[in-house]
Amino acid sequence: MTLPRAAANMVGMGNAARRLATFADLAALGGDARCEVLGGEIVEKAAPSFEHADAQSAIVGELKSPFQFGRRGPGGWWLGTEVDIELGPHDVFRPDIAGWRRERVPDRPTGRPVTIRPDWVCEVLSPSTAARDEHDKFRVYHRAGVGHYWIVDHERAVLTVYRWTADGYLVALRASAGEVVRAEPFDAIQLDVGLLLGREPLPEQ
Repeated sequence: MTLPRAAANMVGMGNAARRLATFADLAALGGDARCEVLGGEIVEKAAPSFEHADAQSAIVGELKSPFQFGRRGPGGWWLGTEVDIELGPHDVFRPDIAGWRRERVPDRPTGRPVTIRPDWVCEVLSPSTAARDEHDKFRVYHRAGVGHYWIVDHERAVLTVYRWTADGYLVALRASAGEVVRAEPFDAIQLDVGLLLGREPLPEQ
């Protein structure tokens, strides 16, 4: 996608001269634009490959029924995909999946952008934006107080679960395809890591 000239100008200017972008600038691009605001700069969000989309949909499929609807699980969550979330005036992200605990957010998050910080975020890595997810956005999520951050690397077949601490994110779990785990904050049930990565599920025992 080619950014409109006004947005491109904000990306290209030097830090001293450029105006920091906000959600208003993102909204001006139109609802179909796959963009985020990171540190006041409009950045493009990678178009998903089939593998990326498969992993994203598999994670939603495994979590939404038990944790949002309470079917064969404890419920207690709101889960959404590709939701614009304002974590600060100049940081507006569209994570692959995000979740809010109902004990903290009793009513379904609404509007665009959502201004209530999520309790959990999951990013499925794409080659063109992996560094952003693992470094830049990583720091913003921690600063905003997002309790758990999952990074799903379908190419390396690894799920990494980070837990928030005051000193930084702590690796709570790192698991590969072929493992069945209890992954915070959804450790009330067992999860097939391969399935979360978009692979075939393990044979039933």
